[in-house]
This record gives sequence, C-alpha cells and structure tokens, in this order.
Amino acid sequence: MRIALFVTCVNDTMFPGTGRAMVTLLRRLGHEVLFPEAQTCCGQMHLNTGYRRQARALAEEFPKVFAGHDAVVTPSASCAATVRDWHPRLAPGAGTPPVFELSEFLVDVLAVTDVGAYYPHRVTYHPTCHSLRMLRIGDRPLRLLRAVRGIDLVDLPDAAECCGFGGTFALKNADVSAAMCADKVACVERTGADALCAADNSCLMHIGGTLARNGARARTVHLAEILASTEEDPS
Repeated sequence: MRIALFVTCVNDTMFPGTGRAMVTLLRRLGHEVLFPEAQTCCGQMHLNTGYRRQARALAEEFPKVFAGHDAVVTPSASCAATVRDWHPRLAPGAGTPPVFELSEFLVDVLAVTDVGAYYPHRVTYHPTCHSLRMLRIGDRPLRLLRAVRGIDLVDLPDAAECCGFGGTFALKNADVSAAMCADKVACVERTGADALCAADNSCLMHIGGTLARNGARARTVHLAEILASTEEDPS
C-alpha cells in the first residue's frame, strides 16, 4: 500500500521523532510510505482563531497535495478531525481524501493490533478530546498498547477529562487552561507511570510542560513512538 504521511505542522516543527516513528512502523508492516513535500497546515489553527477564509484556502489545496495515494495517515487526531469534519464544509466539492489517525488506520484498515513492538515501561494513556469526541476512536489505541510486549499499561483516572490545551484556548484562557492541566497532571502522577501516551503531541506538549515544572517522574511519548519501539526483549 502507498501511504502518504501527513505529518502536521506541530510534529514537523517540534516533534520530528514522531514522524520518523510513523515511517519506521509502517515500513516494518510492509508498506511504502511517501511524504508529499508540498503539504502544509490543515487550517485548524486558523479556524480556532476565526480566520475562515485562510482555512478555506488550505482546505482547497489539501486534496491536490495528497492525490494519488492509497491512504493518508497522520499522527494527530486533532488534524485528522479537522480534515474530515471541516474541509468538506470549507471546500465542498474539492474532493477531500480519506485521512486516518494512526490507531484507526492500523486497527480498521490494516486489521492489526500487534505491530511487533516492545516497550518495557509503565505507561498510562490520555485520550485527547479530538480523538475521543470527534474521531471517536474509542479503545483502538488501548488495543494496540495492550499488544506491546513488556509494557505495564495502567488506567488513567478521569481519563476523559480535557487537559486544557485546546489550541489557542490555552493562550486566551491561560488561568483556566493551567488549572485543567494541573488536574490532569495530578491524575498522571497518581498512576506512577514512567510515560504518558496520547495520539496528539499538542496535548502532550501542554501536559509535559506541567509535568516537567512539577519535577514529575512521567515523561510524555506519542503512541507512534511506542508502537515503533523494538527494544530487545531480554527474555
């Protein structure tokens, strides 16, 4: 299968390791991974701040950039939701291609849950708002994580509660955002996890900042990076 990687702005700029993990994982599963170099922002940031005309231009360009691939896969639930939910409304008739968040692509399209990963750490999973409420990916990430060898997967208390990021919400409502994140971090710390996993690096960036300021044990890691990991199993 010829898969186009839609890496997203945040990952390209701040978390390139997530994009590399996606390529490693999908190639390990036997697929060709391509990177259309003309790709740019999905327009979520523009929509969040009221720039609908600029978002429309990006929505019109998106299908041109990703034409000719069997599937478009992204490590961002929020960007996948923007393309699937908003692009058809912004640019009707433009022919928006099907875009999949990583876990739904693996489980629903490739029909795999065991991707051959090994990650010997205690992990808890945060279902981000877009993955939970817009994409409705349900337990797909958890099904993938449960199949990882060596992992100690623990439940996150109040997992469905928002972390407080919300894109520009965190800037416009900083005090509320920080309070929400403090609640989320308290839940993470209660698990005793070594790593907090999610399907959006934007949320992990927000939570990770508070974890670091608190001197917490847990670090943040994207789902793709865990699934791409094949540390040698000592057993």
